[in-house]
Amino acid sequence: MSKRSKAYKDAAQLVDRTQLYTPLEAVRLAQKTGSKKTDSTIDVVFKLGVDPRHADQSVRSTVILPHGTGKTARVLVFANGDKADAAREAGADIVGGDELIEEVAGGRQDFDAVVATPDLMGKVGRLGRVLGPRGLMPNPKVGTVTMDVAKAVSDIKGGKIEFRVDKHANLHTVLGKASFGDEKLLENFQAVLDEVQRVKPSASKGRYIIKTSISATQGPGIPVDALAKVEK
Repeated sequence: MSKRSKAYKDAAQLVDRTQLYTPLEAVRLAQKTGSKKTDSTIDVVFKLGVDPRHADQSVRSTVILPHGTGKTARVLVFANGDKADAAREAGADIVGGDELIEEVAGGRQDFDAVVATPDLMGKVGRLGRVLGPRGLMPNPKVGTVTMDVAKAVSDIKGGKIEFRVDKHANLHTVLGKASFGDEKLLENFQAVLDEVQRVKPSASKGRYIIKTSISATQGPGIPVDALAKVEK
């Protein structure tokens, strides 16, 4: 069992685990319990009432955070010809075809998001073992397999994030940075919550959002009443 740092223990004492905080209270507390040395990332985790083993209960989507993530994603695009040119013009950081596919297969990892044109997916599909564990495999359902690579790159650079439920029915995603302040973090939280609710599988019965927790990097989880009115 790993020992918690003194900073973590001090932060944990600020959180009453027996109560549910409103979203506003939670983001304020998360800002206090984050690292004092860096601008902490603020995250949210939803425990969902779904069984991810069944395809019809999988939860996966994208959302554009109104205020971004606080970090500009490095976007890699698999494309050739004019689509490659369009991706570069839109701000893609790494663009290429067969040679780039081989580089990624060989271990290249200096990117945060991946977009591909449909014609290359036959080859990109072989990168499942490399991209899958990082949640970066391009997928037409979330707009990362597309002929409109310029829009996909612009969306990602503008704060578009992808989320998906894991095998334990937890859905984890970023809300931004502690320096954003209450209002921006709240608006990002509401955008994520709205999308999570929108994509509720019809096969999910009973309570959908079972638990919600907001935390700063290396900070304690703060129990949240996700459906409480988001006051500002």
